[in-house]
Amino acid sequence: MSEKEVSFTDMANAIRALSMDAVEAANIGHPGMPMGMADVATVLYSDFLKYDPADPAWPDRDRFVLSAGHGSMLIYSLLYLTGYESPTLEDIKNFRQLGSPCAGHPENFLIDGVECTTGPLGQGLAMGVGMAIAERHLNAKFGNEVIDHKTWVLAGDGCLMEGINHEAIGLAGHLKLGHLNVLWDDNNVTIDGKVGLSSSEDVLARYQATGWHTTSCDGHDPADIKRALAEAAADPRPSIVACKTVIGKGAPNKQGTSGIHGSPLGADEIAAARVELNWPHEPFVIPEEIVSAWRKLGAHGAETRRAWEDRLAQSGEKDALVAQLASIDDKAAPALQEHIRALAAEPPKVASRKASEMALGPLTEKIEQLIGGSADLTGSNNTKTKATTPLTAEDYAGRYVYYGIREFGMAAAMNGMFLHGGVVPYGGTFLIFSDYARNAIRLSALQQAGVVYVLTHDSIGLGEDGPTHQPVEQVMSLRLIPNLNVFRPADAIETAECWALALQTPGTPSVLALSRQNLPPVRGEGDAEWTPESNRSAKGAYRLKGAEAARKVVLIATGSEVSVALDTAKALEEQGIGADVVSAPCLDLFGAQDAAYQDELLPADALIVSVEAGVTQGWERFTGRNGLNIGLDRFGASAPAATLFEHFGFSADKIVPQIINKLNA
Repeated sequence: MSEKEVSFTDMANAIRALSMDAVEAANIGHPGMPMGMADVATVLYSDFLKYDPADPAWPDRDRFVLSAGHGSMLIYSLLYLTGYESPTLEDIKNFRQLGSPCAGHPENFLIDGVECTTGPLGQGLAMGVGMAIAERHLNAKFGNEVIDHKTWVLAGDGCLMEGINHEAIGLAGHLKLGHLNVLWDDNNVTIDGKVGLSSSEDVLARYQATGWHTTSCDGHDPADIKRALAEAAADPRPSIVACKTVIGKGAPNKQGTSGIHGSPLGADEIAAARVELNWPHEPFVIPEEIVSAWRKLGAHGAETRRAWEDRLAQSGEKDALVAQLASIDDKAAPALQEHIRALAAEPPKVASRKASEMALGPLTEKIEQLIGGSADLTGSNNTKTKATTPLTAEDYAGRYVYYGIREFGMAAAMNGMFLHGGVVPYGGTFLIFSDYARNAIRLSALQQAGVVYVLTHDSIGLGEDGPTHQPVEQVMSLRLIPNLNVFRPADAIETAECWALALQTPGTPSVLALSRQNLPPVRGEGDAEWTPESNRSAKGAYRLKGAEAARKVVLIATGSEVSVALDTAKALEEQGIGADVVSAPCLDLFGAQDAAYQDELLPADALIVSVEAGVTQGWERFTGRNGLNIGLDRFGASAPAATLFEHFGFSADKIVPQIINKLNA
């Protein structure tokens, strides 16, 4: 067989064969979607997608997002066939096995050609919205010659049913993200069976209602697929293409059924599929001429990339683009130095949400990559600054996104924006609503996406809105997520320090849990000559006040309760009981310090007392079995903040007797 004899069907069947063989070898996986969408993917990679396997990080490449991440063998097959360095054929043979980058769902930190980690349905599409926002923003800044690419998303019925889909497509339609194209694997099958078991909606009508362009095609007719994708690429609105496919195409006895969605075909069905597909080759064997044809397609991208490099050089924007794409981890603390010194001169009594806004002023003024936003709580989250004008369909150069009441969609979009590169997003909502966004926050951590979540109204201190809005378990529950730094600063200086730290970790997302109520300053003395190297919050906790009498107690507190701990320590000292106060703005960072530092702050010969207006579970790690945990292991109530703090025992008068009883026990 010569190269000339390699047909479109041969190339698509290479995807089908690799997918069914890998799933069979692993004895687990999802062969149905890769086999069903092989034809669509072949057209996309042949005629539309702008990519270069030799340079997976090329800034002006198109982004391809496999939102239906369970069909991961589709993207692994495409990356291997088109000539990416990873995965290798050996990696594919070890699909879903320890040590192989071909994990059950695509993971961006394992393979360069995977743009984002997908699997939780709907989030890939929502991240695609974020990528499209970032592309339009950079295009507005640098022009078509430098940034002009598309985002292609492959989504299944599950992605379109998930609630986040509604949030994401509403935002995309509103912003008129015409460079976003969704390829819907319209195969009428979910795990439970036919889609009709659970859904009867008109999907395309829903997309049309949100301002999208819609079209459809026969997902197994290359000419019709090409026609539909060209129509989508040309339309100025975001587009969805309903690709009518047969799930598991090529498996004669299982195709079109839910039985092929998430299970290996089995030896007999694979043998039958090889006959059906006219694919007589052994498992994992792709004829050289077919691989060569795919690699030739992949090599075309190098020419496109080189042409872009020439345009970039001629544009005069090369240095500016390199700077835009660079990490900002070394910019944040210097940008805040004068701000913190000014705070030290006149420490203000402000809510930490207001202190955050004050810190964001110099940050957004000096760091152009920062793009802010809020889920319809701008005036409450204090996330907008003078430097951040609105990002709209009429002006993509703006740096503030009005996300609407779409917390989950916002969080996922921010992940996409960060992973696209060139922008660093932060977005706000109430801390209680982090539960709406939690799975996207988790994916921020898993994907090593250094976004910042500004989560205000952080405790019963929000007052009269009552227990529905008062977070009691959220701070501690967010601390459970690996690779997520949760900051709860005590005053304006700590808030600025925490902002600096949040922006210094591009591989780790951050939460800033901020108060609604004003907080008295606990810092200022000794901060007049503050420098990035003197950030006292950098180790997560530090001794704010040392004992005056012989130390018997160490109070460790966060946020608004640090001032309560200081009052408690003062009352204890008046009774001759020496007490340290440790401010712990980030337990995640403190927990990462060596034992010597932790022991220095929390010595074994003292009673360790935690004070935080939230659940006590988890504090035992620092207070020990014999410590005392002052917290709130119940829901709050509706009343003014000061009344609630007194009612629930967050005052020196209520805490001191508990400490004395514990010392005398």
